[in-house]
Amino acid sequence: MTAVANVLLSGVVGSTAYGLAHPGSDVDRLGLFAAPTVELHGLRTPKESYVTTAPDRTLHEAAKWCRLALSGNPTAMELVWLPDELYEVRTPLGDELIAVRSAFLSAGRVRNAYLGYAQQQFRRLQNRSDDSLRAERRGRTAKHARHLKRLCAQGLELYTTGRLTLRVDDPQEFHDFGERVAADPAAALSLLRHYETAFAQARGVLPEAPDEGPVEAWLHRVRAHFYRAAS
Repeated sequence: MTAVANVLLSGVVGSTAYGLAHPGSDVDRLGLFAAPTVELHGLRTPKESYVTTAPDRTLHEAAKWCRLALSGNPTAMELVWLPDELYEVRTPLGDELIAVRSAFLSAGRVRNAYLGYAQQQFRRLQNRSDDSLRAERRGRTAKHARHLKRLCAQGLELYTTGRLTLRVDDPQEFHDFGERVAADPAAALSLLRHYETAFAQARGVLPEAPDEGPVEAWLHRVRAHFYRAAS
């Protein structure tokens, strides 16, 4: 496993965070790190992401993570809404990022990102092959269905309240939905249409554009800190 310096925030995400893990589920980790500031001024751009398997871990450089979060990316967004017990690395700069997490949010980007990811899951369901009754294929179909339902519910919550709850209230409901869709992928369409309508009719609380000022200020503090550290 590659050792990455200057990790600011890292934790367990994915099915464990959602409460949907089962025996044998992978444990996914997500985090962000700061490149030494001096390296940003050299001939070569520092590496922006490190992705490993066994263990499954993704680390993004601070600026890249900010860009992803500002776009509404659901996977990136999880990192600053984790339950406290799921953080494995939490530095003062990481705490400052959590404190400004609402600044990343905007109505259109959250709606488009979460619904877009859910629609992507639905296309995966539609494209499954005729050997779908095989256990492995059925398991993947159920997983895509669970994520479709989760993305819709979490996205609507974030859009209408400005808050994101990662752990689902009733995990069994999601597992049951996955099994229904594994038997008949068309069963997912009514749920997707329901949430598309719900987003269209909802009164959102998010601004039209993210508040980039606090995000930029945080990133400047990160650069200043790791410039002094190098000196």
